[in-house]
Amino acid sequence: MYVPAYFKIDDWPEVIRFIRENPLATLISRGEENPVATHIPLELEAAGAGRTILSGHMAKGNPHWKLFEDQPQALAIFLSPIQHYISSSWYNRPNVPTWNYMSVHVYGRLRIVEGEALRKSLERMTHHHEQISSRPLTPDVLHSEIEKQIGGIVGFEIDIERVEAAYKMSQNRNDEDYANIIKELKKLDDYNARMVAKKMSEIRRID
Repeated sequence: MYVPAYFKIDDWPEVIRFIRENPLATLISRGEENPVATHIPLELEAAGAGRTILSGHMAKGNPHWKLFEDQPQALAIFLSPIQHYISSSWYNRPNVPTWNYMSVHVYGRLRIVEGEALRKSLERMTHHHEQISSRPLTPDVLHSEIEKQIGGIVGFEIDIERVEAAYKMSQNRNDEDYANIIKELKKLDDYNARMVAKKMSEIRRID
């Protein structure tokens, strides 16, 4: 991913927070003729000995997983829903428009996991996401449902080798332009615009 210095994020705890808040990833592998992509949630986990992995699973009916053995190098792209068009009319002099967004790219080597390792991964992922429910699945029900479904999925882990993170939020603009972009975004009847304005206000405080 091309990341100009203005937008580069090197803070690993911030990257971890971003991935955990935006777990739906686009997993990309090299296919025989074209890249192959699948949209799936991935969990960031510590794997001991200083290793960090992404874990996930996909339906066995999805042919993507058949590439894993011969093409283990993978790219997982995480995107925030906080994104919006930025009009050049909001600058104090003529310029080109742009788009503000936040993204993390994770590169690594993928391997299939099975048996108890897959069961534990599914339990951790489901337990984590069930916390939003007022009646989360109990451990016994969770275990029972996983046992029913496990034959129809393929589990995997990605050993993280490289991470690139970009928060493109107009940091390259001067204070006057930056403040005006925030003001114009707040005027729009649009949730994404308001969220971009909020994030920009957090990144650079303009009084």
